[in-house]
Amino acid sequence: MRFDEYRSHDALGLAELVRRREVSAAELLEVAVARKAEVDPKINAVTTDLSDAATTSVPADGPFAGAPFLLKDLGAQLAGTVTSSGSRLFADAVAPADSAIVRLYKAAGLNIFGKTNTPEFGLWPVTEPKHLGVCRNPWDLSRTPGGSSGGAAAAVAAGIAPAAHASDGGGSIRTPAACCGLFGMKPSRGRVSFAPAGEGWAGASIQHAVTRSVRDSAALLDAVCAPQPGDPYFLPRPERPFLEEVGREPGALRIGFTTAALQSNGLDPECAEAVRDAAGLCEGLGHHVEEVTVPGDFPAMQAAAGLVIAASVAATLDAEADRRGRPVEPGEVEGLTMATYRRGKGVGGADYVRALATLHAFGRDMASLFETYDVLLLSTLGRPPIPIGWIFEETREITERLFSFMPNTQPFNNTGQPAMTVPLAWSAGGLPIGIQFVGRMGDEAGLFRLAGQLERARPWFDKVPTL
Repeated sequence: MRFDEYRSHDALGLAELVRRREVSAAELLEVAVARKAEVDPKINAVTTDLSDAATTSVPADGPFAGAPFLLKDLGAQLAGTVTSSGSRLFADAVAPADSAIVRLYKAAGLNIFGKTNTPEFGLWPVTEPKHLGVCRNPWDLSRTPGGSSGGAAAAVAAGIAPAAHASDGGGSIRTPAACCGLFGMKPSRGRVSFAPAGEGWAGASIQHAVTRSVRDSAALLDAVCAPQPGDPYFLPRPERPFLEEVGREPGALRIGFTTAALQSNGLDPECAEAVRDAAGLCEGLGHHVEEVTVPGDFPAMQAAAGLVIAASVAATLDAEADRRGRPVEPGEVEGLTMATYRRGKGVGGADYVRALATLHAFGRDMASLFETYDVLLLSTLGRPPIPIGWIFEETREITERLFSFMPNTQPFNNTGQPAMTVPLAWSAGGLPIGIQFVGRMGDEAGLFRLAGQLERARPWFDKVPTL
């Protein structure tokens, strides 16, 4: 199989070729590995090569039989391999067994052949870890692919794999998908199990994928949305497979839109115009669209989420210190991670509980909007993909720059709602601009119906970077 033919199919399409015996899983893997060798030295997306251990014996009846696939080097455990979480501290942390999501991926027929770059502990919306090195955007090598699933998005956009595992604790699926011109769905809290690990960031974090097609995202979610014994919370399987929803008409939805930047002072003009254009597109498709003011105390939510994240980092590093019998020292983690750790060490139990109460109150405020509207439409990011290193150039401006880039994703991690970014616009400089759509808690089905309609109305699958 030639690369141009490989890239002309999504993961489900490649699997169908395998089932029809028009191509073998081994041939698909060969193309993926060759593409990686060609382009990854430019983008540094795939940081662990597992191609020698990848299987060519896949379940023939799996929906993704033989499709090459990549795991993010954070969250998902693959037995016998290191999950470094982007950190030197865990450079030798070999997983004793597969996590639940990996078992389900294998059962679906996905052929895992590598792991992708991520910032240390997934703490940043850019992918520039000291341990794994800088990851670059295939659309412009001077720009970030986003984070924390930056390696996943860069690899898919560059054509190394048709889809890749990702996770999202504050925007880490939607941010890189938006930066790289991909579709990215953050599922509802409880839709995908973290077993055998516990929740991430007080339930803000969720696993799924970045894809080029909507149907790949839907089918991947179908494959892994299985509650596991002992999960602290979970959603039941959907009424119908999410894959079936992609082709169904969404009906006339009530869509509220905003050009606001929820956690910063304003959007880049190109992002604001992209929102207005998307609102017009939705109205043209028969939806009822009107401008809204989004409710909620955003500064309080941001402060509470920061406290929870710092405490979670402290818990992670203290657990490792206990395991090995000596404390984590400066230099074993990045300086900003150590600063977060020290902040987390000062968080008391009552502080943590009060932070959770603030996040829950924020979720109730946000829910009031969805008593009137089915979907909220807004920009995924505050600006098109930023230059490599820009967030960290001025130490005193890190927080301001961070949220000027990602002002609109973190709120929906803390409400637990499903949210997707759709590649509906490009900047004058040719960079992708993602548009975010947020649904009611548990309503991925409604978002997939809308996403399928948008994909048919304004196709993006063939818009790919040339590298």
